[in-house]
Amino acid sequence: MKETKRLRVGARRYRQAMASARGRIIATLSHEPLALRGKHRAVRIHNARRMNDERAPAAALSAIQAIVWPDGRDPALQLHGVSAGAAPLVCAGLIDAGVSPCVLVVTPEPGRVEQFMQQVAWLRGRGEGMALLPDRETLPYDLFSPHPEITSRRLETLSGLLAHEAPHTARALFVAAPTLLDRLPPRVQLRQWLGVSCRTGQELNPEDLRRRLEEAAYLRVPLVNEPGEYAVRGALLDIFPSGSPAPVRIEFFDREVESIRRFSPASQRSTGKLDSFSLLPARELPLDPDSIDAFRERFRRRFPQNPARAEVFRKLGEGVAPQGAENYLPLFFERTETLWDYLPPGSAVVLLPGAATALESEWEAITERYRQRDGDLEQPCLPPEELFAPPDLHKTAAAGLRSIECRPESLADIAVQDKEQDVRARPAPMVPLTRSDEHTSLEAYAQAPGRRILLAAETAGQRELVRELLRARRLKAQDVASWADFLASNAPLCLAESPLDHGIVLHDRLTVLTERELFGRQRPFTRRRRRGQPPPEAILQSLADLVPGAPVVHEDHGIGRYEGLQHMDAGGAPAEFMRVRYAGDDRLYVPVSDMQLITRYTGGSPEHAPLHRLGSDAWDRIKRRAERQLRDVAAELLQMQARRAARTMPAIEAPPAEMSAFTARFPYRLTHDQERAVEQVLDDLAAGRPMDRLICGDVGFGKTEVALRAAFAAVFQGHQVAVLAPTTLLVEQHYRVFSDRFADWPVRVEMLTRFGAGRRNEEVRERLADGRADIVVGSHGLLNARVRFKRPGLLVVDEEHRFGVRQKERIKSLRAGLHVLTLTATPIPRTLNMSLGGLRDLSLITTPPPARMAVRTFVTPWRNSLIREACGRELRRGGAVFFVHNRVRDIDRIAREVQALLGDARLEVAHGQLPDAELQRVMTDFYHRRFDVLVCTTIIESGLDIPHANTMLINRADRLGLAQLHQLRGRVGRSHHQAYAYLIRPHEKEMTADAHKRLEAIQAAGELGAGFLLATHDLEIRGAGELLGEEQSGQIQQIGFSLYNDMLSRAVQELRDSPAERAGVAAQPRADVELNLGALLPEDYMPDVNQRLSWYKRVSTAADASSLNALMVELVDRFGPAPDQALNLFRQARIQQRMRELGIRVLQAADRGGEAEFYNDTPVDPLHLAALARRQPEEYALRPHGALRFRADLSRPERRFSYVERLLASLEEARGSETVH
Repeated sequence: MKETKRLRVGARRYRQAMASARGRIIATLSHEPLALRGKHRAVRIHNARRMNDERAPAAALSAIQAIVWPDGRDPALQLHGVSAGAAPLVCAGLIDAGVSPCVLVVTPEPGRVEQFMQQVAWLRGRGEGMALLPDRETLPYDLFSPHPEITSRRLETLSGLLAHEAPHTARALFVAAPTLLDRLPPRVQLRQWLGVSCRTGQELNPEDLRRRLEEAAYLRVPLVNEPGEYAVRGALLDIFPSGSPAPVRIEFFDREVESIRRFSPASQRSTGKLDSFSLLPARELPLDPDSIDAFRERFRRRFPQNPARAEVFRKLGEGVAPQGAENYLPLFFERTETLWDYLPPGSAVVLLPGAATALESEWEAITERYRQRDGDLEQPCLPPEELFAPPDLHKTAAAGLRSIECRPESLADIAVQDKEQDVRARPAPMVPLTRSDEHTSLEAYAQAPGRRILLAAETAGQRELVRELLRARRLKAQDVASWADFLASNAPLCLAESPLDHGIVLHDRLTVLTERELFGRQRPFTRRRRRGQPPPEAILQSLADLVPGAPVVHEDHGIGRYEGLQHMDAGGAPAEFMRVRYAGDDRLYVPVSDMQLITRYTGGSPEHAPLHRLGSDAWDRIKRRAERQLRDVAAELLQMQARRAARTMPAIEAPPAEMSAFTARFPYRLTHDQERAVEQVLDDLAAGRPMDRLICGDVGFGKTEVALRAAFAAVFQGHQVAVLAPTTLLVEQHYRVFSDRFADWPVRVEMLTRFGAGRRNEEVRERLADGRADIVVGSHGLLNARVRFKRPGLLVVDEEHRFGVRQKERIKSLRAGLHVLTLTATPIPRTLNMSLGGLRDLSLITTPPPARMAVRTFVTPWRNSLIREACGRELRRGGAVFFVHNRVRDIDRIAREVQALLGDARLEVAHGQLPDAELQRVMTDFYHRRFDVLVCTTIIESGLDIPHANTMLINRADRLGLAQLHQLRGRVGRSHHQAYAYLIRPHEKEMTADAHKRLEAIQAAGELGAGFLLATHDLEIRGAGELLGEEQSGQIQQIGFSLYNDMLSRAVQELRDSPAERAGVAAQPRADVELNLGALLPEDYMPDVNQRLSWYKRVSTAADASSLNALMVELVDRFGPAPDQALNLFRQARIQQRMRELGIRVLQAADRGGEAEFYNDTPVDPLHLAALARRQPEEYALRPHGALRFRADLSRPERRFSYVERLLASLEEARGSETVH
């Protein structure tokens, strides 16, 4: 709300300032000459020094913002003096002039167009009315298709242009010059979809809708996650429409749309109702039968030499569009169109400096790519003129519109030509704040009469740094929130948080200085983009990813091999069983109601997992031996925990108002997992005992934000906070983040690093000792005995597994007296062991930030063409590349080879043997985009946040560990762009078996949030020996990690609890129910086998009735009304829950009655059972072994269920009365 209000106020002030400025410029121009050349106009606003000091800034502003658009007679204008700093100001003024229904703004680079649009929005004070046509982010003739998210945004923009209905509203469309070359589907194709919608109550044949989705290139999947996907489950149809922020779920009643709901792709749960929604195609090419037939006919004519060799021809014949099909878009239509055809009548175009040159350069790159790939019969190429629109076409199209071509040079430097204007703006000079030169200092620059200066800082932290430097120079700057506030102010020096990244001088009176001019660096552009989180135990125990042949553990029978689900008759009723193969080719058929007994085997490589024999006592001996040893492990871990529990600490609570003010600085919305982690951490701090919590979240998922809020709570209560990171580079990044977030608070953040001078580090230690420093960020030096705190309260440890043994022992000694928060992406298995064993609190963050895309991972041998293409794709979209080679002795040779492949790309080398200052310079330059490719060792493994670097190549990836590979891959994909990771391997014969498995695991774990699962893969590949110790590892290999953790948890609880409490701690007793009724999830209701497995496991392990009810609600929400067999499954699961509570081992029921067998320690009084049989002998009988036999007509399913439920209720009442007695 505050942000919205601020933007509205800014927009109002902006309009007031513009109105005032325009009035003054008219008055000024009435006294100033206009230079007229021939019949056309060449306008220069000059003699600015004649204006008085008060009028000069406004006049200069109007000169740049009140540009008169060329009229219809002279549609083209060249605008000179448009420097990089003036360009967004020019566009803001031209857009708000409101003389055109749409202004097309063409920038030179795809990688900067979105940042430029943000700068224009900041200057305008609002962002509405502006749209972006994103680049496809693929190379010409690429083997990849654009990411579905990108295609969705493109189609949303194009459809918005066709639906343009407000000709007098200023609109702006931003596009990069290379993107302008794309040929587009004809408007008639897209218009066919503009009226396609779905609304509640509509008569609609679901089959017709499904067919239409496939014709619009929607992909049918089991679960909908991305735009352009759909799924069918009975009467439910899930769609993720292109251009929509979330997928929708349609529920049909016959042919009527009964309801429409939005749902979360993460949890697959509904989030709200809709009355209607609109549909757009999923790709820019159609897949209806007529279009495919037309494509194949044109393809045959275009490439007559054996077209069947081409993959795209074969796949499209099957109705599937393969990757890279966009390279043949013209063959789908009679004619294609360009963006110019989509613009509404009366549109105007602004070409920014460099855009025209970028068009020509991109065209040259396209023709070069065509020459390289032409002649490939499997992937034949269309000529550039057919697939792309050549530059001459764009020149012709622009000539028919009112246009302004912006040029950086001033008219003062060249001869004035017709149809030219000069905005009289020039780039700002370098005014370094870190120097005191009397000629270049800010003080000297600000002394010019009438000069007003705006200092633009990229973040609040940088803003406060600038303020500190100004204070040291005895300069004072007035804070302004917007461009309009600056114009309305009379202060000579102002300070703002702004996205502007180039300074500008207007008529020597109005100056904007950005970080480029103040510090000599360029602002890196960032743009951040829910999936539900199961508990950690559920991740380890999930059966959703089981494949036939995978080892599984049955708690009673040992380790076998999963072979699938099988339908069989059980007592005359249909049932589903899991089939498990054991030694001797024996088979065990496990009822789906007993899935709680099955876990995935994790503890060694699958091929080396044991295979037990049914009926032998070997498995029982193994379990008993493991139980004895686990009691010793549990005792050791409990002793460690007891030392912490014996200590008390003051409760730490930050008042809600102050915490809200602090969190308001976070520019993104917390994910559900982050919210829960923050809540858990703050609860721990307020509990009055030392916190020891592990935050496990994938790289870039927001663990640091959780630490920031914990640090704020601690500092607010007067405690000091230490943030410990394994590398100096990560320390510097954390220091920047913490400084930025605490910039508006009276909190002193310090950094202790080996890059710091000795005297400076000594001063930091002194400030920590006397309490003047509140937060310190450091690496190994923080663990030095010389570092003392006055009020220690919280220790934040990032990536603990990266520290050495001595450092870990020091951290361990600190734990007992401090709140400890550990952040990790791939926790070491011992940490998992402690967390899952209940000895250390664990919070999982598995939800990626909105619109974050999973990194596409490829395992490949070294190929020059692949390296050239991967790097070229990234550099074309304005990004940067990591090339990892983890051997210092030949890294320079590798760098030279990469440089030779990439031509004029800017490249630097970084490794740990560089001098500290040189390493710091290289990393800073890479962060600030001063070069394109960083050839480096694994020094960049932890924590570096460089959002514009989204491609990584790892040479000899087979030499790296799984956790290392995952951490390295996490350096890319930290923005909204599709990221790529190429794991370069040697010939397969040169790789070990473990290396093969590591590369397969990292490639398979490509989903966002895979770090936790990779920690369990590490156990499978390396075994647990080197990580947990040989004794523990032997037990894990024999019984599996999941069962190991279950048994450890039980051992811990048995030692922790009193004898009276231990009864509830033991493993859940078996409760076998045989009602001989169909209790399963039918295939036509839930077709996917892995989904059924997952659901059977969730139902069988549900803790109580409320958990079952929640699962039923989710089932109906996701799959539609449950059939009788599914309802029976849930009802039977509730009966089993009640049987466990009553100590009933087996309950059987058939047409004429049944029997209930009890455990010896059942809470049901045997005397009650005897009395029941004595009172109703015709219905009940007590068997010699204590079983209760019952006789009744139970031939109907409902009667059978009701009878069993009444019997259990009677036994529960008897137990309750006995307890009271």
